[in-house]
Amino acid sequence: MPEQHVPRAVVLGGSLAGLLAADVLAEVYPEVLVVDRDELAGVTGPRRGVPHGRHAHGLVARGQQILEKQFPGLLSDMEAAGIRPGDFSGDIRWYFNGMLLSPARTGLLSVPCTRPVIERVVRNRVEKVRTIRFLEQHDIVGLATTPGADRVTGVRVQPRDGRSDVELLTADLVVDTTGRGSRTPAWLEELGYARPVEDKVKVDLAYTTRHFRVPRDPFGRDIAIIAAATPSHPRGAFYYRLPGDDGLVELSLTGVLGDHPPTDPDGFLEFVRSVPVPEIYESVRAAEPVDDAVMFRFPASVRRRYERLTRFPDGLLVMGDAVCSFNPVYAQGMAVAAIEARTLADQLKKSAVPSPIEFFREIAREIDSPWDFAATADLGYAGVPGTRSAKIRFINAYVTRVQRAAVHDASLTNALMRVAGLIDEPTALLRPGRILRTLRLSGRPAPAPAPLVAAHD
Repeated sequence: MPEQHVPRAVVLGGSLAGLLAADVLAEVYPEVLVVDRDELAGVTGPRRGVPHGRHAHGLVARGQQILEKQFPGLLSDMEAAGIRPGDFSGDIRWYFNGMLLSPARTGLLSVPCTRPVIERVVRNRVEKVRTIRFLEQHDIVGLATTPGADRVTGVRVQPRDGRSDVELLTADLVVDTTGRGSRTPAWLEELGYARPVEDKVKVDLAYTTRHFRVPRDPFGRDIAIIAAATPSHPRGAFYYRLPGDDGLVELSLTGVLGDHPPTDPDGFLEFVRSVPVPEIYESVRAAEPVDDAVMFRFPASVRRRYERLTRFPDGLLVMGDAVCSFNPVYAQGMAVAAIEARTLADQLKKSAVPSPIEFFREIAREIDSPWDFAATADLGYAGVPGTRSAKIRFINAYVTRVQRAAVHDASLTNALMRVAGLIDEPTALLRPGRILRTLRLSGRPAPAPAPLVAAHD
């Protein structure tokens, strides 16, 4: 008798997006295989395949809500791993334009964490799903298709040891979650399809991160101090406590348009001094560094417009950063990946092999708002290339006034955080009452921000 076919889904990439996709697919497929070039099992530190894993990460409110629903009790797992969630505004000191926003109890949770920790917590849950298997340390060589290339039938992989032949993994559905380096556009072209058009916002951003052991706790009841980069104060910082009780902290500095935080000790400290939040500099200048600073460069936000394609092979989907790679300072990537996973779950209820075009159009609707939010904010920097419509100029000017007014009004802080947390649409800032508060308070004198100090002074 011929061997009975067992439906299988293959996920390319063991990133957070890949883990979430695998968990959703396991609700439909009796076998789900996750392929990754890195070692995954038991890994507790940054992975080579996630170069930004050494830098500050945060899971914003909507992402936390979706993950908790998908993995009940996940928040408790995070806390057991040493992560300390807190109110998205009330437990974070937010600075915009060098000014401290009036804290508000939003009722929304933020999860400041290192990328390896959150991946490990989620992976521990996914590994417990009986039908999910991980194929580690394998390169993805290419796709397998039907003779007419109208359907993807599997993927070719090869162990990274270089001593084994290429292996074909047959699949009813392949999901690409390999990140911004995804090869799907090139594969499509090889198969006779059009590549997706790409939208780019070139920010030339860099993160530089170093860890310290501080003699005194700089946070008190707060979980983080965040100096948000803005066009008037383009140098930013994410500063928070690492899991454990040994006084370890992580400080990630950000700079755009080539103004990158240095990695040498003196240059790093001078950059900290130039950030308009003196308490961060005062905390780390006498602290004990426990490692060398490392840099991660992010040249541009990239959105691949798969939803605009009219032809696409069945049996293949693309998710996560492989579709849209956001400027990481806005902390949207993990939350959007979680949103896309829920869209995948909805599509799987209709068919075990969802229509690619329909799937791409659905996730595009979810991506539109966070993409527009980030792209509009980035275009507030004069050096970022791009067309600035009257609408974009108005929005950036208005949001700056909301930020100034929020120094005096906790309800406006709450409104800003609900938008940043992907709970409310940005248009929520234009409600009549908020416009009136903004106009009334944005011109009110505020405590003078610390003067900017050039790194070479």
